[in-house]
Amino acid sequence: MSLGGVAHADEPQPIEASETIVIEDLRRLRPPSEDPASVTVLERRELETRGTVSSDDLVRVVPSVAMFRRSSSLVADPSSQGVNLRGLGPSGVSRTLVLRDGIPQNDPFGGWIYWRAIPVHSIERVAVQPSGASALFGNFGLGGVMTLTSRPITDRSVSVSLAGGSHATLLGSARATDRLGPVGFELDGELMRSDGFTPIAPADRGPIDGPAASSHRDAGARLEYARDHVSYRGFARIFDEELDAGTQHTTAAVRAISYGATAKLDRLADSRARLELAGFGGTQRFAQTRARVAADRSWAELASTQATPSNNQGASAALTLAHGDHQVQLGADVSRVAGTSTDELVPAMPVDTSTIERAAGGEQRFLGVFVQGQVRPLAGLELGAALRLDAWRNRDGRRRLTRANGEVDETAFADRRDTELSPRVGILHQASEHVALRASVYRAFRAPSLNELYRPIQVGTVMTAANEELAAETLWGAEVGPQVVVETLVARVTGFWNRVTDPIFNATIPTDDGSIMRMRQNLGRARIAGLELETAWRPTAHWSFTVAYTFMTAEVTDAPDHPDLVGKRLAQVPHHRALASVAYDDPSWITVVADIHYTSPQFEDDLNTLAMDPYTVVDLHVRRAIYGGLTAFASAQNLFDRQYLVGRAGVDTIGQPRTLLAGLAFAYR
Repeated sequence: MSLGGVAHADEPQPIEASETIVIEDLRRLRPPSEDPASVTVLERRELETRGTVSSDDLVRVVPSVAMFRRSSSLVADPSSQGVNLRGLGPSGVSRTLVLRDGIPQNDPFGGWIYWRAIPVHSIERVAVQPSGASALFGNFGLGGVMTLTSRPITDRSVSVSLAGGSHATLLGSARATDRLGPVGFELDGELMRSDGFTPIAPADRGPIDGPAASSHRDAGARLEYARDHVSYRGFARIFDEELDAGTQHTTAAVRAISYGATAKLDRLADSRARLELAGFGGTQRFAQTRARVAADRSWAELASTQATPSNNQGASAALTLAHGDHQVQLGADVSRVAGTSTDELVPAMPVDTSTIERAAGGEQRFLGVFVQGQVRPLAGLELGAALRLDAWRNRDGRRRLTRANGEVDETAFADRRDTELSPRVGILHQASEHVALRASVYRAFRAPSLNELYRPIQVGTVMTAANEELAAETLWGAEVGPQVVVETLVARVTGFWNRVTDPIFNATIPTDDGSIMRMRQNLGRARIAGLELETAWRPTAHWSFTVAYTFMTAEVTDAPDHPDLVGKRLAQVPHHRALASVAYDDPSWITVVADIHYTSPQFEDDLNTLAMDPYTVVDLHVRRAIYGGLTAFASAQNLFDRQYLVGRAGVDTIGQPRTLLAGLAFAYR
């Protein structure tokens, strides 16, 4: 884990304080040690040494990172896998923009992330900036940005990995690259299947509950051309996932196709100017089945089948002008998404007026322009500022209800539009050779997704209704803190404060029959504040130690429609998350990494009535070079088989038990 100077390398060497890492996809060429914002980096070597199956398990080694629920994407419905940073995430939709080579990875209809569509073997670097990023990226940047950089295309190379382990898990991946002069190409793919574990807590299980089997297939192609100061890149990917949630008639499936192209032109007209262009698009189909379950879980029957096809397109342009130590960037981007969610309903006791089909959807369009720049008025002092204007519009929103007697009720929703202004100001002061001070102030926003506006959801026995009247969430935030670099030790402390207006959350609605019903609503205001501590120490070429800790207090401060929530904590946000890691890394012999993860108590619901206890898990990863390019690896997640809750949506669900994985990897270069 790099905090702006300490990072793993293919051949470990003592780290000097002057070393930096260039981050190319944060819309600026910035090493973390020279960025006013707090940025944490996971480099390729660290990704390799932690032998996790899914990329969401990998990024959780950064304590500011969490999914909405504590469950892994190996068993969790993808719609619950939105990223929240520093406790900013009172529902399953991601409040963090995830980019891969500058292209958004958030599902355009729902906002969540298909983590299994981002295979670990294809990623070179992960950079996490946990502060409002709308000033540069607009929508979805409310709580920050996570940037994934693909591995570079090298001369001819082939890598293959095969592994198997607990729960009849099988995993295979392959990647091949080559270059013909200025042209490079890459092919990669991954296959995985697992019988899974039973996620329903033992005390709640019935005859209808069993293991949550899953499988996925991912394949991609990339082509690039680079010569002199011009480079072009194109890509296409296809992803398919199937998930059995472990209860009869409860499944999820995804089919996604994505494509895009980018162009970079450096030193325009022999100057230091650079032009970057990008275009992208995709189609997605998310499907679910949901069950009606007996109270004693002795039987289940099909309650609904849901299909949500959507498509999206987008483009961006950015011009960077540099003169001396000063830099200015101008840019614009546009995007569109359209989709409809259709439920085929099976009423328990149908009558003529029963709804047997519900379809709702619409279209969203976004347009944004931004300017950002950095100046160095004095030695050791850098000032940065960014300003962005976004306009977004919901159009063609409609809902159609079909009754058992053939009657059809259609409702057309009025078009809605809004604009958001997102400023950001940052300062970096190099107080001495070893101490730097950072501070940033920012405003950010997130428009409600089509999923929140139109798609109802069921988790366990809890139904959550859509709400076409939702407004955008907005945030004012700040962070400040020092970073100390002394030879092989880096330590960073960051205090942060965020005030969110109109946060979208799942409000519990009283019912006459005692069932749990929720509805997406704008809450009023919430405050999220806390402290991050990150330290990385590498005393020798092979040994490294990391301790990282995030303290968060996230509570409701104003709720006009729900005054009983004032003072209560946001759902799914613990006060404490921590990681302690020790690694011995000698690529020519053996690598051993041990991680200890701790998460403090949190609540499942907005009313703070469904508590989940704290837990501590230990992960162990071993990697051993055998001969030439052949390597053996093994990992144990939740080594001591700690049982802990990840959800309490009408039925308690548990996290991943002890999971063992071992395999062989071969690389030819």
